[in-house]
Amino acid sequence: MDFGLSEEQQQLKTSARELLAAECPTPAVRRAMASDDGTLPELWREIAKLGWTGLIVPEKFGGAGLGMLDMAVLLEEQGYAAMPGPFLFSAAIATEAVVRGGSEEMKAKWLGVLAEGKAIGTVAIAETSDRIPTLAKDGRLSGSKVFAPYANLADFVVVSVRGEAGRSLALVDTHSSGVILNRLRHLDLTRRFGLVDFGAAAAEQLSGGESLHRRILDVGAVAIAADSLGGTQRALDMAVDYSKVREQFGKPIGSFQALKHAAAEIVADLEPARSLVWYAAHALDAMPKEAPRAAAMAKARLCEVYSRGTDRAVLMHGGIGFTWEHDIHLWFKRARFNESYLGSPAYYRERVAQLSAY
Repeated sequence: MDFGLSEEQQQLKTSARELLAAECPTPAVRRAMASDDGTLPELWREIAKLGWTGLIVPEKFGGAGLGMLDMAVLLEEQGYAAMPGPFLFSAAIATEAVVRGGSEEMKAKWLGVLAEGKAIGTVAIAETSDRIPTLAKDGRLSGSKVFAPYANLADFVVVSVRGEAGRSLALVDTHSSGVILNRLRHLDLTRRFGLVDFGAAAAEQLSGGESLHRRILDVGAVAIAADSLGGTQRALDMAVDYSKVREQFGKPIGSFQALKHAAAEIVADLEPARSLVWYAAHALDAMPKEAPRAAAMAKARLCEVYSRGTDRAVLMHGGIGFTWEHDIHLWFKRARFNESYLGSPAYYRERVAQLSAY
């Protein structure tokens, strides 16, 4: 099977790499890390103008109407740049939830402004304990969610809830009463996360029940895998570049066999993983029966590859790689968060086994 990116997708990838190299270099990433909201507003306006925020929004709501493979191409480049901001969680996961499960009224309210970058959505999946927020018959939501990405900026949050029909998703306007947002500090400073408390907050249930809930987790898994793919490539590029200029015993350290082996091991992990991400994104667009298994495989594999690759990249930098001042730490710590967000590699390997009827 000849499976690769189309000419248009290659152009999208190239243009994204060039834009982020110019507008989101590591000094800009560190500027966002030091800011209160963790974003680069000028970059957000630029990518909204280019239509990135409306990539998977249907054309009738002002978007481009493209699919998850196109989104994965963009997310890979954002991972390469360690781009700060809510794009992955808003333009990919929350938007997909509204497109797939929103009522016509909900779509009319949110999709247009999401496409224009004038509204931000997020998702709240994880609980602070074993108590899942409950959606009452009167549409009121009570409970707490932790690690909600960019809850500090979100206009709405898509919440995993328990109702009469089991697990499902509901949408809560964060500006409504009964919603309390608290910022959390964590390892990956290129992103922001929050704790969200719902005190009988008004919520609108999305259609699709457990099926939509599972699909949104699959979309999130592929989105994180794509970010991890780009991050691993960047860690490799940085380590190789450093190995060419740093000298020991009168010659570049890249000429030593130990460094060559470390770089070769990252490449050996990375190249097969690339097609794994693209296949999983394609499956979400065109092969719904295969999509859950492909998404689980991509999340499990890419997050391990990212963590292991950044480990090796830090070691290839020697002593300077262990200092916070060096940029390789941005990707090293982002890899740790990607590995745990939405579930560990062990969880996703078990899911692959279950879906394969082992």
